[in-house]
Amino acid sequence: MSALSFAPHLNININPKLTPKPKSKPNKTRVSLQTFPPATFSDPFVVQLAESLEDSLPSSSQPLPLQKLRDFSSQTLLSTPWPSRKDEPFRFTDTSFIKSSQIEPVTRISESATSLGISDDPQFTNLVFVDGFIQKSGLNLSNLPDGVYVGSLLDVSDEIVKRVSEFIGEFQSGDLFWSINGMGAPDLGVIYVPAGCKLENPIYLRYLSVEGGNEESKKLPVSNPRVFVLVEEGAEVGIIEEFVGNEGNDCYWANSVLEVVIGKGGKLKHSYVQNQSFGAAHIKWTAVMQETASTYELVEVSTGGKLSRHNLHVQQLGPETVTELSSFHLSVTNQTQDLHSRLVLDHPRGYSRQLHKCIVAHSAGQAVFDGNVKVNRYAQQTDAGQLTRSLLLEPRATVNVKPNLQIIADDVKCSHGAAISDLEESQLFYFQARGIDLETARKALVVSFGAEVIGQFPYPSLRNQVESHVKELLETKHESSS
Repeated sequence: MSALSFAPHLNININPKLTPKPKSKPNKTRVSLQTFPPATFSDPFVVQLAESLEDSLPSSSQPLPLQKLRDFSSQTLLSTPWPSRKDEPFRFTDTSFIKSSQIEPVTRISESATSLGISDDPQFTNLVFVDGFIQKSGLNLSNLPDGVYVGSLLDVSDEIVKRVSEFIGEFQSGDLFWSINGMGAPDLGVIYVPAGCKLENPIYLRYLSVEGGNEESKKLPVSNPRVFVLVEEGAEVGIIEEFVGNEGNDCYWANSVLEVVIGKGGKLKHSYVQNQSFGAAHIKWTAVMQETASTYELVEVSTGGKLSRHNLHVQQLGPETVTELSSFHLSVTNQTQDLHSRLVLDHPRGYSRQLHKCIVAHSAGQAVFDGNVKVNRYAQQTDAGQLTRSLLLEPRATVNVKPNLQIIADDVKCSHGAAISDLEESQLFYFQARGIDLETARKALVVSFGAEVIGQFPYPSLRNQVESHVKELLETKHESSS
């Protein structure tokens, strides 16, 4: 059965518990927990996790932006409780799977991963993360124009470090998982595109999860890859993010953050593919700040993970700004596929389109969509549209959707819609009337449902790869249920 929810957002105040300050270990330089006065610790579990994250970091001094990030994250982390189903943002998303596991931060890059993750496509510049660590051996910058930087913050010039420092801590929309990443990130990947530079070929970010546990051991290695992207005025770039894990049902937790700043008139095409293990937890933050007349385009396909949640926050900081968001989620096992998005328009003549589509093809699978578009008072002549469509293929498959369009301005053109259904009888009849059997008709309709989003990937090789993978998952699901 499906669930369609339009409940309003609630502000929930929680009185945190007071727990003792964690003790420092001998001969260990405490980087973050002692930077601020003792906080009112909200959750003993969070305190323990924070301490294990800190112990996993190198004790040597770090660049100022990275140190600033860790200090800021430790302060917010220790005052935030672990989310529960009583909290509105997690009402339909159960994170107890993570909390009940034995969480172990990955402390170093796996020696077996030295040759993994490099794309064979010559048009791509690769930046590979292995369990949150940047794999510098696979980095090829020879095809990049002058002034463009792709790599670790540890190797960047002082001028770019200064620019990055200006934005650290400026993104105010994070939650507990955002802070966990900020405290546990071993490095900061940086993509810098100078003013006026237009890259013809995309930059490929590949995130590999190599360390893994299993359900019996309860071991859950956690990695915290983090990337900051700065597209200066008038610059253009394409970025591909792909998340993959070990074959099989290995258990791990990939906790990723991508921060993006697009300067005046800049343009970013963002392709995001999530294909984690079916035993993994995948939590991702994408935060974007767009300046005047800039463009941000996202195409997302998410098929993996036992628990997958994408928090997507976009803020338009100037007039005549364009934001286009397209996502397709597929649950073929007892998965949770969750998209929580927030788009804030504060200036005149903004434009936005959001399309969310999902298929739940398992009786214990579920999808969640919580999409908020806020058109504030001065965002006059805004054109904003939002549409979510869900396809349920099993009797007890579940989807919870909450499209939310808040309009304060009075001169706007805005719309939103939601639809939840199984395959329509009229569509199946159309195929059968032309001599096509029922099974073939259902397969064709299911595949074409996601094709609307998959077809928007701007790179043919990526588009073909994702299309083949989705067809394979649906075919395997069909064979197992036959």
